[in-house]
Amino acid sequence: MFKNILLAVDGSEHAIRAAHIAAELARCHKASLRLVAAYDPVPPYLGEPNFQIILDAQLQEADKNIAKTLGMLGDIPGEVTHEVLQGPPAEAILDAAKLQACDLIVMGSRGLGQLTGLLLGSQSQKVVQHADCPVLIVK
Repeated sequence: MFKNILLAVDGSEHAIRAAHIAAELARCHKASLRLVAAYDPVPPYLGEPNFQIILDAQLQEADKNIAKTLGMLGDIPGEVTHEVLQGPPAEAILDAAKLQACDLIVMGSRGLGQLTGLLLGSQSQKVVQHADCPVLIVK
């Protein structure tokens, strides 16, 4: 059924739970698993050296989240790949899913965004509304 699963990674508790479920789905379906960490673009008006400092911090955090997630996945029968994308997270996730012909997107219901207490996070809500494939939202 699912052969190419995209897992959105941001280090949040919900994303960690989503990783466990995505890994189990990948094992059950002998699917490939593609990890995507997306971060908002750094505003260019910050200028140097602030621009580079923030960009480096975002890349470091994304790499850390991917490494942490890779460490908890266990054995996956299919290919496991990962990438870090710059751009509004929902758009980056949707673009990656389309480009990689994913047939399922798995992500946490709430990420590390600034707004808390909403039923469904703004990024996951956008992905659900605009995805061309099924989306599994994990609480």
